[in-house]
Amino acid sequence: MKTTPFTQKHTELGAKMAEFAGYNMPISYTGINDEHATVRANAGVFDVSHMGEFMVTGPGALDLIQRVTTNDASKLTAGKAQYSCLPNKEGGIVDDLIVYCLEDGDKYMLVVNASNIEKDWNWIQAHNTENVAMEDISERTALLAVQGPNATKILQELTSIDLGSMKYYTFERGTFAGVENVIISATGYTGSGGVEIYFEDKGDNAEKIWTEIFRVGTPKGLKPIGLAARDTLRLEKGFCLYGNDIDDTTSPLEAGLGWITKFTKDFTNREALEAQKAEGAKRKLVGIEMVDKGIPRHGYKLQNAEGTEIGYVTSGTQSPTLGKAIGMALLSKDAAAEGTEVFVVVRDKPLKAKVVKMPFVN
Repeated sequence: MKTTPFTQKHTELGAKMAEFAGYNMPISYTGINDEHATVRANAGVFDVSHMGEFMVTGPGALDLIQRVTTNDASKLTAGKAQYSCLPNKEGGIVDDLIVYCLEDGDKYMLVVNASNIEKDWNWIQAHNTENVAMEDISERTALLAVQGPNATKILQELTSIDLGSMKYYTFERGTFAGVENVIISATGYTGSGGVEIYFEDKGDNAEKIWTEIFRVGTPKGLKPIGLAARDTLRLEKGFCLYGNDIDDTTSPLEAGLGWITKFTKDFTNREALEAQKAEGAKRKLVGIEMVDKGIPRHGYKLQNAEGTEIGYVTSGTQSPTLGKAIGMALLSKDAAAEGTEVFVVVRDKPLKAKVVKMPFVN
């Protein structure tokens, strides 16, 4: 298994470790519920250094990004980022990603899912007909997500960048915890606010940043958080997880990602997706809440009252915030209306649930 610059820290702190996307990652420290509550109410630190980062630079950089992503990257200026996805030719999604504009028009950083680094690189390169300069900097880039309502207040003394005034999906470069040329972005996948910190993994950068974050944060209740709580946090907010809620067979329109699918430009499979928009998607990703006792798990089938299969669960958990079982499901369009009664098949037994509006937690 691969390691991150912080793997030893996690083991020293007694984290429960497991393989994730080929990396030895912390799943939990003190328990999912405690870690989840810490991020919702205060702040926590996630090691997400396993994520992938590609640099796309020079002439043709914007044109290449425009052709392979659904969102309109021409709207980005230096210091702004956007959520997007890479559509495939069959109507599905290669991956979802974040596009960072480092310099107007000709310098971008693409942040992709850890499990899809090679797949995404090959896909983009296959469309790189103009030989635009690309570099995979994943192996030398470290990333910490400090998330929660108090995250920016806790970190402020470590940088001259005004963290509290940063708008959602913007970023700045500067010095953080004594390390130069750090990217601090007002992004994250918990829905609780906070920042993500990108820096080059060289020398003692990782040691400095980790030590300083916990020096200022520990007295204020900041804790390290594992990937299990990251999953429950994102699910409560209705954020898609690639490989669960979206994949090569799920279109962005089915997944409720029409807002990042801009038909004002040309991109892979645009015509087919535009036709799907005009006709209406036959499936829809929705939120479900259990009525009967049971937890919806990825892959569980969904039925209507007559026992006809109408879809399947894409993600599910016991919500730490709500104290009830929730999930996301891909349902046929005629069963996807809010309030519709559905049945999750758990060990051959249909358990009652209902379609609800997302996000589950505001």
